[in-house]
Amino acid sequence: MEYFSTRGASAGVSGAQAVLTGLAPDGGLYLPRQIPEFDWEKAVTWDDQTLAAAILHAFLPDIPGMDELVHAAYDGKFSAQTLAPLVKVGEFHVLELFHGPTSAFKDVALCMLPRLMVASKQVCGDDSQTLILTATSGDTGKAALEGFKDVPGIRICVFYPHGGVSQVQRKQMVSQEGSNVHVCAIRGNFDDAQTGVKNIFAACKEQGLSSANSINIGRLLPQITYYFTAYRDLLRSGTIEMGDEVNFSVPTGNFGDILAGYLAKRLGLPVGRLICASNANNVLTDFIRTGTYDRRRPLHKTQSPSMDILVSSNLERLLYLMSGDTNLVAGLMQQLSDSGSYCVPPQLLEQIQAQFWAGWSDDAGAANAIGKVWAENRYLCDPHTATGWAVAEDYVNQTDDTRPMVVLSTASPYKFPAAVLAAIGGDQSGDEYAQMEHLSAITGLTIPKNLANLRTKPERHTDVIDKDQMMHYILG
Repeated sequence: MEYFSTRGASAGVSGAQAVLTGLAPDGGLYLPRQIPEFDWEKAVTWDDQTLAAAILHAFLPDIPGMDELVHAAYDGKFSAQTLAPLVKVGEFHVLELFHGPTSAFKDVALCMLPRLMVASKQVCGDDSQTLILTATSGDTGKAALEGFKDVPGIRICVFYPHGGVSQVQRKQMVSQEGSNVHVCAIRGNFDDAQTGVKNIFAACKEQGLSSANSINIGRLLPQITYYFTAYRDLLRSGTIEMGDEVNFSVPTGNFGDILAGYLAKRLGLPVGRLICASNANNVLTDFIRTGTYDRRRPLHKTQSPSMDILVSSNLERLLYLMSGDTNLVAGLMQQLSDSGSYCVPPQLLEQIQAQFWAGWSDDAGAANAIGKVWAENRYLCDPHTATGWAVAEDYVNQTDDTRPMVVLSTASPYKFPAAVLAAIGGDQSGDEYAQMEHLSAITGLTIPKNLANLRTKPERHTDVIDKDQMMHYILG
C-alpha cells in the first residue's frame, strides 16, 4: 500500500517508509492512497490483539509478522484483562484507556510504535541509527520514552514545556531510565515545542529523524483498535445490536485520538457522531462550528494540560480525507503558517459537521463533572475525561440524540490528584504524592504502581533551554 503526503509535493512511499520518516519532506502528513477494505462485522468478534493485528495489517501490509509484533507490544504491559475496559457509568459508557505502563491512553499506541519502527527498518534495509524527536503536552513524552527505552538502533529525545505539565507528568519523564533516552524542558508552550520539532525535521531531512507524535502514521493507526473493542463490548453486553450506531466523545488537543475514530468509521464501524471535546483552548470547537481555524489567541494553562494546544496537527489529515484535495490542504497550511488562521470552503465545512460535533468545557465545568460523576456513580474521572463527559452531556442536551454514548477516558485520575481532590472536596495539602495518597484514602482506589513509586525515583534529565535553542540542542 502506497502512502502520500497530505500536501501532495512529496513522492509516494511504502507503509514502512511512512512509519520510519514520520513527517513527509514537504511538511505534510502521510496517509494511505485508499482506506483498505475491512470486514468490520467479523472483526468485532475478535479479542483485542487479534483486532489490533488485523487493523495494522490492513494499513501496513508490507510489514510482516504483525501478530507477533502485537503480542510483543502488549503482552504483560496492561494491568486490566483488556487494553481498554468499557465501564457503564450512569447513562454513558466510559472507555478506560489508562491501564498501560504510564497510565495514559497513549500507551496503546506507544507500546506498538517501537515494534513497528524496528520492523520497518528491517523491511527497508535501514541499519542506521534513528533519532525520535517528540514534543509533548504531558502524556506522549513518558509513553514514548517508556516504549523506546533501550530499543536497538533508536535514540529518543522528548521536549516538553517548562511549567506546562503536571508534577506527576514531569517526574515520569525526568526520572526515565534507558541508555538511549533524553528529556529536555523548553521555556515556552507545547505549540512552541511542536513547531521546534517540525523545524528540525525541515532542516535535517537526511538525518534519520522520525517522530513518536501522532503526526507519525504508525502512532495513529494503533489507536483505531479501541473504537472496535468498545463497539464489540457494547455488543457483548446487549447494549446494541450489530449495525447500531454509537457516538464517541473524545477529549482532544492534537486531533489524533478523534481522527482514529473517524478512520474506524471509514473502515466500516458504525460510528455515529464523533464529539470533539476541548478545554478553554477551544480552537477546535470554533473551527468545527464556524469553519475558521484561528490560533491567534492566548494559550490557557488548564487542569487538563494535555489539551493545552492551539495547533492541532492531525486536523490536516481530516482536511484531506474530507476534501481529497492536496492543493487545498497545502494552501490552508501555508495560510496557517503565514497568518495564523484559515477558513475552509462551505461545502467542506458541511461535510465535517455531518461527522463531528464540538463543544468545550473550562476547568470549572470539568471540576463540576468530576464531582457529579463521583457523587452519583462513585466513578472517578481525571480532568481530561471530565471534559469529554461534560461536552457529551451538552451534546445530548442540545441534540436529543439517544444513540449510546462512549466517553474516552484518557488518563488515570491519579495523574492529576490536586484537581480531582478539589472537585470531590478532598484534602489537597502536601505535594502531588501526598495528594495521591489522600485520593486513595477517600475513594478506596489503588494508586497505579507506576505512579506510586515516583516519589523516590531520581531525576536523571534536568536540562531546560529556550525554545530557539532546540536545533542546537539536537545538532550541537
